[in-house]
Amino acid sequence: MTTAWEPSERERARRRLRRRARLRAGVIAAVSTVAVAVAVGVGITHTSGWPRVRQRFFSWSEIAAAWPAARTGMVVNLELFVVCGAAAGALGLLVALARTLTGPVFLPVRLLAAAYTDLFRGLPVILVLYLVGFGVPALRLRGLPTDPLVLGGAALVLTYAAYVAEVFRAGIESVHPSQVAAARSLGLTHAQTMRRVVLPQAVRRVTPPLLNDAISLQKDSSLVSVLGVVDAVRAAQIATSAHFNYSPYVLAGLMFLAITVPLTRVTDHLAARSARRRGAAGITAGSVR
Repeated sequence: MTTAWEPSERERARRRLRRRARLRAGVIAAVSTVAVAVAVGVGITHTSGWPRVRQRFFSWSEIAAAWPAARTGMVVNLELFVVCGAAAGALGLLVALARTLTGPVFLPVRLLAAAYTDLFRGLPVILVLYLVGFGVPALRLRGLPTDPLVLGGAALVLTYAAYVAEVFRAGIESVHPSQVAAARSLGLTHAQTMRRVVLPQAVRRVTPPLLNDAISLQKDSSLVSVLGVVDAVRAAQIATSAHFNYSPYVLAGLMFLAITVPLTRVTDHLAARSARRRGAAGITAGSVR
């Protein structure tokens, strides 16, 4: 009967030393951060212009008054983020697959997909919003939506699908051709190879950049306010114009930060984990050779 492995006394001493070093580094970092934050806070609040800044940007009464409308508007931003994110992901994946098609017969498809990505990656988002939000209703064609929320969402999808398509295409092309050849030699069709071999690896590799695009989409969802949609930013603008106090804008900014900062930390964590996995895979491959 084999006994479970246990670390030696020297290894346990090393681990205790590493734990003490991490604890010491954490304490020093915490104290340093608190000291810098206190110094910055004291320096800002003791300037001559701080009372006016506090009145114009950090008025709690104005923030409390604007909170109900801003909260309702943020729900609109979150709905746009979820719906447009899913639609942009699906459309971007289709465009990426179209750009990776091989064979001369698919040349028109590849050209159309490349033209789409070049066009919408080159146009500013706000310009696409103006063209779609104001241009489509001006056509007065039957069957086309006129709701500014729908049109604004369509403009965001058209723009971000182009960025997502390039991210997916980079992930697809990062898969080594030998894996595609091996899958085809086993009798898998091109579609089966993409679905079962290439796409699972590609999606795993491009998850951090996709989350970066999602963060940008969440922030740019506020641009639909130029079409008259009452989102968090538009609600803050209405409240600001009523009393000429900019505290509602600060409230809207904090609401966006409450969503984007956790997403950013998740993105950083996934990127670091992906880098560790690639490093471990490289070390394993090197040891095998």
